[in-house]
Order: sequence, then C-alpha cells, then structure tokens
Amino acid sequence: MLTPVTDSDGAPFWRYAAQGELRVQSCADCHEPRFPPRPCCPHCQSFGTEWRQLSGHGRIWSYVVPHPPLLPDYAAQAPYNVVLVELAEAPRIRLVGNLVSSAGAPLDSLDPGRVRIGARVHVVFSDGLPQWVLS
Repeated sequence: MLTPVTDSDGAPFWRYAAQGELRVQSCADCHEPRFPPRPCCPHCQSFGTEWRQLSGHGRIWSYVVPHPPLLPDYAAQAPYNVVLVELAEAPRIRLVGNLVSSAGAPLDSLDPGRVRIGARVHVVFSDGLPQWVLS
C-alpha cells in the first residue's frame, strides 16, 4: 500500500482522516474552503487558517478505470475505479479517491459498471485513507 506524502500545510488533513474525520482547510478570515491546503488564501490573501469538518457527502464529478500496466502495488487489483468527488458543502473542492463497496474493501470491490457521474457518495475511512461508498 502506498502512503500519502505529507507537508506542513497538508499534514492536518491526514491527521483528521486517521481519526475518521473529513476536514478541509478554510480561511480564518473570509471562511473560503480550499484544497489542496496551502499557506495563503487565494481569495483574500490571508495567512489565517482553520480546519472545517464536513459531512463527507458529495457526488461523483468524474472517474477513470485504470487497467494494467500500473504500479505493482495496484496492478493485482485492476481494473478498479478512481473517482473525483465534488463535496456537497464545498462544491469547488473535489477530492480524488476510490469508490468501494464498504470501508476497507479492496479497490476492485465494486463493479466499474456501477460508477456513474453524478452518483451520490459519502466518505468512509480505512487505515486513515478516505474512500467513497454509494449513498
């Protein structure tokens, strides 16, 4: 399994995910959510930040189904899906992940034919990684 590479701006995202919480960085001044995390707000240029918890509900904005050849850690599970999820409470934020049958299920646990743009999903966590399941 590959693990995320963290930096000081993004580390809180992964700490919250390890606790089973979906939080995104927001500006402490104008309250605009932003992802990926960064030191300065692109809207008002403030350096103040806060981490806002979200419901974890969204919809599939786009997806792809990779086929071999792939990174060796993933080739055995191919074909599987990679989804881009638009968050319900922050529609300008889209998170990449996998649509699975349940938390911790293998990447190939859901038939790729069931993935649809616009499908409602919600976040689940497995080993600190956000995944998505159909709502």
